[in-house]
Order: sequence, then structure tokens, then C-alpha cells
Amino acid sequence: MKYLTVLIISVLSLHLSHSQINEIGVYVGGSNFIGDVGATNYISPNQLAIGGIYKWNRSRRHSYRASIIFSKLEGIDVNSDDPRRIQRGYEFSTNILEASLGMELTFREFNLHSERKIGTPYLHSGLTFTRHDNHFFQSGRQTQENTSSWALGIPMTLGYKASFIDKIVVGIEIGARYTFSDELDGSIPSDPNRQALRFGNINNNDWYVFSGITLTYTFGENPCYCVN
Repeated sequence: MKYLTVLIISVLSLHLSHSQINEIGVYVGGSNFIGDVGATNYISPNQLAIGGIYKWNRSRRHSYRASIIFSKLEGIDVNSDDPRRIQRGYEFSTNILEASLGMELTFREFNLHSERKIGTPYLHSGLTFTRHDNHFFQSGRQTQENTSSWALGIPMTLGYKASFIDKIVVGIEIGARYTFSDELDGSIPSDPNRQALRFGNINNNDWYVFSGITLTYTFGENPCYCVN
């Protein structure tokens, strides 16, 4: 029994060592904010978003994915279609750092070792952890608190990726982030002593959207699901 267990562990280890293909690369695009300050356009990038991305392709149909993206979120009331926001005239900006872990599912099989060019739409979701600057509004002006907080969120991404040249994959995607926070735009101050300064719809949390491209380099063992 002892030797059988050792044999099983050895086979599993061998299987895992030859069943992965890796991708590492960059993300470049833009961001826009959807909340209590500024425009409410769903896809309207107005700030640069840039970062790194890593994928472990577990099969032809799904990958585990991690990324770190830096950007700035900006909201300007006069750019809104809402007359009340235009009259109010608030503006804010906050630097963000997003760390994300999740899974990517393809609509078609995506075999990176195929000798022909391949492409497929995909969906991605998981968890995001977003660090943002804390601030509040006083007398109609944004006031920084010199502190930061983390907001937990859920990414909802739709994209298309394709093999480009040898070992290079290019993708284009739009990903909305729903956060479990209403503090990104300062409508709810993080400081409990400033709760009297809150405004906006307290029943709706903040969203932001990344629209951009990914460029990844593939490396690793030829996986077990590929035909040599």
C-alpha cells in the first residue's frame, strides 16, 4: 500500500509537471468610473491603465489568471448627462492599484501548441482587491485624507484572444468591476467622524471599467492535452 501511494503521487506529479503552459505579459488600456460623481457612461475610458498579467492554462478551455493593474479613476460632473450633477459641479480623481485573481473560460478550444493560427472569445471573473486614495468633499471640493483603503470587487470581463506570431498571444477585452464599496469617489468618507458629509445614492456601490489589450508570451512544457 505504501509503494502504491508513492507511485500514485509520482504519477500525479509527473502529470502536473507536463500539463501546464504559461503566459506572461502586459495589459495596456484605459479606465472609466461609474458612481456618484461624474458621467455614467459604461464604456468611456479617460485615464491610462497599465499592468502585468499571468495565466496558467490548465486545459484548452480554461485558465487561471492573475494580474496587477495601475490606473487613475476620474469623475467630472460637468461631463455627465444629468442636469443635477452638472449644476453640482463636483470633480474627483484617485489613484488605484488593482490585484486580481480569477479564471478565464474560452468559448472554443484554445490549444497554444497548434501549428495554425487560433482565436476564441472568452469570459473572465474572480476577485479584485483595489487600493484607492481616501478623500471626501467639503464645500464642494475634493479633500484628500492622506490615507488609502482596499475595496473588494468582482470582475466581469468579455474578450477575444488569438495567436499572433510564434509564442505570442494578443487579446482585446472590456472588463467591468463591481466593488463592495461606495468610498472610491468620496461620496461616503472612510473616516466615521465625517459621515455627515456623505451624499449620493447610498444603496449603489461604485463600479469602474477597464478597456484594453493584452500581449502575452507563452512558455512551459507541452501540456498533456496537446497532440504532439
